[in-house]
Amino acid sequence: MNAPPSGSPDSADSDSARRTGAPVDAAGGAPAHSGGGDADPTITITANRHRVRVIHQGVTFADTQAALTLSESGYPDVFYFPRADVNMARLVRSDHKTHCPHKGEASYFHLHTEDETIENVVWSYENPFEQVKRIAGYLAFFVSRVDRIDQTS
Repeated sequence: MNAPPSGSPDSADSDSARRTGAPVDAAGGAPAHSGGGDADPTITITANRHRVRVIHQGVTFADTQAALTLSESGYPDVFYFPRADVNMARLVRSDHKTHCPHKGEASYFHLHTEDETIENVVWSYENPFEQVKRIAGYLAFFVSRVDRIDQTS
């Protein structure tokens, strides 16, 4: 998997992406979902039975005890949420898409809060490659664009 391209339009997102496992694409600063430099990265997906929440501006937008944790060599873990545990009324599908050679095509969603719209903050692999089919339809949040993503017992 490749590192974010140099000259990415949003270097703060690029730095954050390196910390969160969500690389930045050159077009819009959203996660490109390519990995950490390995030609054949190790990707594992495990059931996460901890409570995982996405909180922004004091509002909980996702809350689950059924997350999947995707671990990819060279990057921090990424939490994938079942749609049933995400406030889908706050999400609007984006036209933005990226492609990962190891996961497939990612679709994006904007998050509408009381005060703003956060563009391309959520991604989903709706028809991922066979090796990662467990994340099909799940949603992941770009951690640098929300206040916090908590995992508790």
